[in-house]
Amino acid sequence: MTTTHPDGRIERGNQTRRLVLERAVNIASVEGLEGLSLGRLAGELQLSKSGVFALFGSKEELQLATVRTAIKIYVEHVVRPARDLPPGIGQIWRLCANWLTYSEQRVFPGGCFFYSVSAEYDAREGKVRDAVTAAHGNWFSLLEGVIADAREVGEVRTDTDIPQLAFELVALLETANAESVLHHNFACYQRATNGIRNRLLSVATDPTLLPDTP
Repeated sequence: MTTTHPDGRIERGNQTRRLVLERAVNIASVEGLEGLSLGRLAGELQLSKSGVFALFGSKEELQLATVRTAIKIYVEHVVRPARDLPPGIGQIWRLCANWLTYSEQRVFPGGCFFYSVSAEYDAREGKVRDAVTAAHGNWFSLLEGVIADAREVGEVRTDTDIPQLAFELVALLETANAESVLHHNFACYQRATNGIRNRLLSVATDPTLLPDTP
């Protein structure tokens, strides 16, 4: 009977790729995706430039892989902890609370990765912009879907303008992130929490359904 052993080179390549991308998302959250280069990452991580180039092939592919990695991290910290909650206003609240914690705890050293790179690519064209735009759009769609589910189960008023509510909630989240990064003022997270709670109270069919704290 023949035993198949995994190719050690493939595993080493996967480990190197993960190492590079872990560093890349942190750099990009502070300096933007344009701050990435294969040579810089190879030098900082003491890897061969040719080996890093072989893994990604181009700066654009490195940038796209960095966005995909950031999405996975974002989902892990913001989306997944709220995914198993029952539909309702508590699920909306949890998503927003997760987002504020993700930003405040600096999962990415530059604050929200997608806030940073959205500003960098909002007026550009190309595959990287498309990837950033899709990630941003998916977050809005998710939030709107959770609000719609809460309305469907009767915990959000039927006359609620879902896109408007999602827009206002994201505005509060992103303003807290921007203020904390620019001014090192972490009191803004409590202000955002208060604003989100007040806005959700305005659409809740039963205010007692909303938790007192995130």
